[in-house]
Amino acid sequence: SNDIVSSSNNSSSNYRRCYHSTSQSLAKLNVEGLASKVDLTNARVLMRVDLNVPLSSEDSTTVTDDTRLRAIVPTTKYLLDQGAAVILCSHFGRPKGKIIETGKNGRLNPVVEPLSKLLGVEVKKVDDCMGEEVEAEASKLAGGEVMLLENTRFYSGETKNDDKLSAGLGRLADYFVMDAFGTAHRAHSSTAGVASHMKLSAAGYLLDKELKYLKGAVDDPVRPL
Repeated sequence: SNDIVSSSNNSSSNYRRCYHSTSQSLAKLNVEGLASKVDLTNARVLMRVDLNVPLSSEDSTTVTDDTRLRAIVPTTKYLLDQGAAVILCSHFGRPKGKIIETGKNGRLNPVVEPLSKLLGVEVKKVDDCMGEEVEAEASKLAGGEVMLLENTRFYSGETKNDDKLSAGLGRLADYFVMDAFGTAHRAHSSTAGVASHMKLSAAGYLLDKELKYLKGAVDDPVRPL
């Protein structure tokens, strides 16, 4: 696979976060580039996002800071405007392969309502992130609809870039958009492995912005006087 950002030398590599795209995709392909290459009308797009929001200590279900939710809105809305069906995918905390019902390592249920309000679209949630039932739900999606998968780290293979999980995620959509900058440097199933099971992969607005910023910081750093 190609890297959207490739390090020019070892000294700069520590400052780069690599995002793995499919071999078919062009270097530095962003979401608008994807839309210009293919018709996204009624296409299913798997979008890797970061939904790790803090929850209230009182009820473990109320989101107390929606910054990360608002951060994914531009890319999600752009894809919806292009007529795509968007399947959101994220880990939540560190459940370490166990299914935990509530709390900071639990299910993604707490983000459904606030995300629906931010997007202006009902977010449908499924209780797994791969398998026949999830594939069936994904196949029903029409353009303009949004579905949220369950916490990817309920599978221990997620952090090991397990190809079974990568392939399972790959069966849900035609294209992959990475918009989770905070996890882009990790070679996990939902951030790296899944890309090899997609027709094309691209960077969302959030990731694209950060990559361009980092590239500028490394290539043309502002040095102290």
